[in-house]
Amino acid sequence: MTSLSAGPGRPAAPPAEAPRDRFGVLRRRWVLTAVVLALLTQMAVAMVSTAVQQTPTIDEPVYIGTGVVYLREHDLRYNPEHPPLGKLVIGAGAVLTGPRLDASFTGTQQDVGRHFLYESGNDAQRVLLAARLPVIALTLLFGLVVFAFARDLTGPGGGLAALALYAFSPDVIAHGSLATLDVPMAGFLLTSVWLLWRARHRPRLHLPLAGVALGAAMATKMSALPAVPVLLALVIVSVWTSHPSRRRLMTGVLSAAGVGVLAIAVVWASYLAVDPHLRWTTPADIPDIDGLRGLAARWMPFPRPFQDGMRVQFGFEDQRWTGFLFGHVYQGSRWYYLPAALLVKTPLGMLALWAAGIAAMAALPRLRPAAPYVLAPTAVLLAVAMTGARDLGVRYAIFVPMFLAVAVAGATLVRWRWSKAATAALLLFVAVSSLRTFPYYLPYSNEAFGGPSKTHLRLHDSNVDWGQDLGRLADHLRDRYPGEQVWLAYKGAGVPSYYGIRAGDPLTVPPDQVRGLLVVSDSWTAKHDPRLTPLTSTSKPIDEVGHSLTIYRRPAQRS
Repeated sequence: MTSLSAGPGRPAAPPAEAPRDRFGVLRRRWVLTAVVLALLTQMAVAMVSTAVQQTPTIDEPVYIGTGVVYLREHDLRYNPEHPPLGKLVIGAGAVLTGPRLDASFTGTQQDVGRHFLYESGNDAQRVLLAARLPVIALTLLFGLVVFAFARDLTGPGGGLAALALYAFSPDVIAHGSLATLDVPMAGFLLTSVWLLWRARHRPRLHLPLAGVALGAAMATKMSALPAVPVLLALVIVSVWTSHPSRRRLMTGVLSAAGVGVLAIAVVWASYLAVDPHLRWTTPADIPDIDGLRGLAARWMPFPRPFQDGMRVQFGFEDQRWTGFLFGHVYQGSRWYYLPAALLVKTPLGMLALWAAGIAAMAALPRLRPAAPYVLAPTAVLLAVAMTGARDLGVRYAIFVPMFLAVAVAGATLVRWRWSKAATAALLLFVAVSSLRTFPYYLPYSNEAFGGPSKTHLRLHDSNVDWGQDLGRLADHLRDRYPGEQVWLAYKGAGVPSYYGIRAGDPLTVPPDQVRGLLVVSDSWTAKHDPRLTPLTSTSKPIDEVGHSLTIYRRPAQRS
């Protein structure tokens, strides 16, 4: 009988199934890669399409103009209330178009942004799109972080579920397609948390990277600061898990200090990248903040312009802003505003999956170690945001759909009979709801609240009407109402005449002279402005644009 064993010095023949197994592994990897690319491609198409069609929102000209001044003039004087990193990214996109910058122009940061886009001979929409593209690219990269984080926790299936939820999130698509700071800040924080989770196994590699990512979040927007103690505590948890020594606690504390120093260094580097000499004179209009907040602003180890920016933010919090929720206008803020707004603007399937993911993280032993990493930063940031004075949009809680997308991966580990089918059905429901709102992601609301066309009845400002539809209005008036007299009450940063809109200001003449078409920003209507209400209450709504502008017909005056 012939032996099948290998002879001396000859390797044993591999099992016959090995090539087939390797082929199966490669095929699964290719399928996984293809699905990831398909989800991100869908998201990219949605964001780029939205970015092309929308005119500037209220904050964008400020960030774009400031970012270009940072890069061209190396001057920190504009927009001190936010650190430079996000604006440098935005400005880098704008600079690639070769725009003209009038360095001699002086004015407020709003004036500079408007002058740069509309009064310097630049193609405003081309510059705007170029400034938005780096934020879109970052948003897509953060999608890869969501996938990788969720895959680390639950495997490829959970990673795909998390990425699908992220890629179809109307709020993430809406704000990830704008040249603003909310998504970049939240994405850098999420990246830092993911790296801290990975540091449980390779701390020397991942802890420094986590410090850099945390610093990037702080150097983008100051609202990242409340998360810093949470993330430094997670450093200790990660080191405690990874370190076999009896001195784990001391090692963890020292590691947390090191991560904190790295994060602070990134903040300093972002300012020095603008002006290596860090020339700065405190503006006269910076509010004087007393008490513990003032001490915090003065003693935090950040550059002087960062400290003055904190004082500006504290000054904002001391003001009384106009809020609007479920049809009621009010002064000040309501602690439940953000949860209520998230309830309106989050797809119903996503809300159900969030609940399932949170429950899975609490109930499944495999996921419990990850709960502090995913849920604690989300809870702390949301609690702090709920105490804020500005009830102006879910963008102040954009970290919620980003972090909880990772938590939803836990639902894929539930072993109930119909759990996988239910998860797939809810993901499909989210995708359909998101695709139906294309390309009007900013005013999205879920089906229980009537969809995007009804959002303005319940919320205002960046939840629905942030000044983004001037271009659509110009096309609409030209196509449907050529030659008609137009009156425009617009709340935004765009310049109507740039887009060919020739309209009068209805607030500068007696009401009986306002005849023809009256176009009103829905955010303005929500505030019940006493100058505007007599006009809208005596007019007939006949049309709308982008779910953010309402067109009224003014009745002819009787002789």
